[in-house]
Amino acid sequence: MLFIHIMQKILTYVIQFAVVMFAISIHEAAHGWMANYLGDPTAKNQGRVTLNPIAHIDLVGTIIFPLLLIAMGAPVFGWAKPVMVNPYNLRNPRRDNMFISASGPGANILASISGIILFIILKSFNIVSLVNPGIITLILFYLIIINIFLAIFNLIPIPPLDGSGIIEGLLKGEALESYQKIKPFGFIILIVIIYAGFLDIIARPILNFIINILA
Repeated sequence: MLFIHIMQKILTYVIQFAVVMFAISIHEAAHGWMANYLGDPTAKNQGRVTLNPIAHIDLVGTIIFPLLLIAMGAPVFGWAKPVMVNPYNLRNPRRDNMFISASGPGANILASISGIILFIILKSFNIVSLVNPGIITLILFYLIIINIFLAIFNLIPIPPLDGSGIIEGLLKGEALESYQKIKPFGFIILIVIIYAGFLDIIARPILNFIINILA
C-alpha cells in the first residue's frame, strides 16, 4: 500500500509539472503571437511564439521553484522567462501593450474552459470522474485548475504582472502617473498579497465553482 501511495504521489507531481509547463508555454506564446500580430516581431524572431516549453524555460521559475514545491509537498507552480516586446514597433503602444498583456491570461482561461468542456463530455460517457480519478481525470483536472489559477494570478494589477499592463492601458493622465509610481514596490506588494492570503480569497470561490461544475 505504501508503494502504491508513493507511486500515485509521484504520478500526481509529474502531471502537475507537465501541465504547468504547458500552461506557461501557451501563456508566453500568446503574448508573443499578439505582439507579432500588432506589429512587433521581436518574440517571434526569438522563437517564443511556440508551445515548445524549452523556449520559455526560466531556470528558477520553471525548474528550481517547482522542484522545491514538490520537495515541500506543495502544489506545483512556476513561471517562464518574460516575452520581450519592443514598443517602438507597435502601432499604438499604450493600447497594444494592454492587448499583449491580456493575451497571456486569456490563453490560460481558454485552455481552462476547453478542459471543462472536454471533462463534461467525457464524464457523460463515464470516462472521467472526480470520485475515482484516473490518469485522464487528473490531467484534465490539473489542466483546468492550474490554467485558471495562473490566469487569476497574472491578472492581479500589480507590476510586473499582466494585470498592471492592462491597467496602464486603461488609465490616463495623473491617474496613470500615480499608478506607475508603485512599480519599484511591485514585488514587495505582491509578496504581501500572497502571504496575507488575498490571492486565496480571490481564487478560492472561482476554483470551488469549477470543482462544483466538474463534480
